[in-house]
Amino acid sequence: MTDDLKKQIESKQGSQGFIKVTDNPVQDLNDQQKVALNRKANALFNEGRIDMAERIFITTGYSDGLTRVGDAYAKKNEWLKALRMYLLAHNKRKSGPLIEKMSGLVSMMLKDEE
Repeated sequence: MTDDLKKQIESKQGSQGFIKVTDNPVQDLNDQQKVALNRKANALFNEGRIDMAERIFITTGYSDGLTRVGDAYAKKNEWLKALRMYLLAHNKRKSGPLIEKMSGLVSMMLKDEE
């Protein structure tokens, strides 16, 4: 059951399924604009303004920044937010274990209902 649930969760990535994910950074930005925005987002992140940094990193599609935002959410035990950031960053090393953990929890909950 856990493997099946894991496959279902993975198949919903990037869709309107479990976690809404947008994988479309703004295409009209040139490299200089992206660099400037990412620097601003890094400064915001370092100031603790994670939500503002997140918005910029999503706009630019900066995977390292998205991963760091995901790590910040994970430290706060905000697992769904963390997973969303890891998925946007295409970071399977970080998203995979979270998907397994969540699918295991859901599987346990379903078994308890039986």
